[in-house]
Amino acid sequence: MKNAFVFPGQGSQFPGMGKALYEQNEKAKGLFEKANEILGFRISDIMFNGTDEDLKQTKVTQPAVFLHSVIAFLCTEHATPDMVAGHSLGEFSALVANGALTFEDALKLVAIRANAMQKACELQPSTMAAVLGLDDEKVIAICAEITDEVVVPANFNCPGQLVISGSIKGIDIACEKMKAAGAKRALVLPVGGAFHSPLMAPAKVELQAAIESTTFSTPTCPVYQNVVASAVTNPTAIRQNLIDQLTGAVRWTQTVQQMIADGATSFTEVGPGKVLQGLVQKIDKTATVAGIS
Repeated sequence: MKNAFVFPGQGSQFPGMGKALYEQNEKAKGLFEKANEILGFRISDIMFNGTDEDLKQTKVTQPAVFLHSVIAFLCTEHATPDMVAGHSLGEFSALVANGALTFEDALKLVAIRANAMQKACELQPSTMAAVLGLDDEKVIAICAEITDEVVVPANFNCPGQLVISGSIKGIDIACEKMKAAGAKRALVLPVGGAFHSPLMAPAKVELQAAIESTTFSTPTCPVYQNVVASAVTNPTAIRQNLIDQLTGAVRWTQTVQQMIADGATSFTEVGPGKVLQGLVQKIDKTATVAGIS
């Protein structure tokens, strides 16, 4: 019987996120104020009082989701995970939860990552699309067929739900091919760029320099990282996987399957929304899920 704690990524944000935490918990209030100081702007004001549009800016979204997740975790008594994982951005939250990164260092990295990704998006217009109802292997094969444009599988979310990432033209071509191959839907997503694809390479350079100059400690429990979908405890390996994640796929289906194979019986999602709880149940109907927000 092992308890896995999982942390959501970009897309889980909502207006008012974290406000109750701030108002009801002195420790939370202190952490939010520390975050405002580190970031150099009052992100707490945008989280508590901003609109959907305000929260959609990448430089706000990523730190906001991270802060909600991590502060909720740090303010939960007896939160002792046996293993952790995070979806994309959520991997940084997971690394605070298992002690590999300090709150302050992780927040600084998240801010650098968000800004670097924003810049990469502006360099080359690109996008992502959700593909529903096709086997992973079929999606991988169709992406591989398109050689004159960038198109790659980016998020393996659960069986039959995969997100692809690439150039605008490449994604358009891929969506047509996916539908022809029997996908229920192939839908372009309202995102700013091709996350988890080679088009994020410019951002990787900046993030790599920041990660390499940050101290990583030996964690208290394994982190199941997106790019390898297996348990990692070595700080050097954690660091490299975090760098590779920016241009590599989020292998969420395989991550959850591996956690279950390694003894996870319950999954607690920490942070905004219930996206990961839904995905875990689609990956394994027998898993117990809960949320802390």
